[in-house]
Amino acid sequence: MIKSVCVYCGSAMGAKPEYARTARALGVALARRKLRLVYGGAHVGLMGIVADSALAAGGHVEGVIPRGMEERELAHTGLSQLHVVANMSERKDKMAMLSDAFIALPGGLGTLDELFETITWTVLGIHNKPSGILNVNSYWEPLLTMLQRMETEGFVAQPWRELLCVADTADAILDQLGASDA
Repeated sequence: MIKSVCVYCGSAMGAKPEYARTARALGVALARRKLRLVYGGAHVGLMGIVADSALAAGGHVEGVIPRGMEERELAHTGLSQLHVVANMSERKDKMAMLSDAFIALPGGLGTLDELFETITWTVLGIHNKPSGILNVNSYWEPLLTMLQRMETEGFVAQPWRELLCVADTADAILDQLGASDA
């Protein structure tokens, strides 16, 4: 049973307003379903939006932030709980430990790193937690094409669609991940 969802997303807003709208909708959907949000702990960009919207809707939000980012005053100070860790590797480990499922919103290199580590851990049998992406404004289409190519070329043994749910709305991705209403 899914009780907590880790959301990977950008510390920037991105170029399109749809990214912020979808981050807001995801935060509200998590709170409405009484699912704990686990995320990177910052108050900026899509990270701040998903956290603020979940909190405003009465949700429980836990952030995990490396000490260096906290010291640069990027930490969200209004969370239900903030975990301060030594570095990015500890951050990913802690977020994975606290979460039952993973969703990637649009983001940059850090979002890709987090998403692919999570999927790799599934392939390696380190965990069996579902992962998904919110394909806002077709943001992830080039990645989906690349995943298909990796499979076709024999570098991904398991069909990638078995490893990664894809949807374009918050409720649709939560449904695919098996996060039913509480």
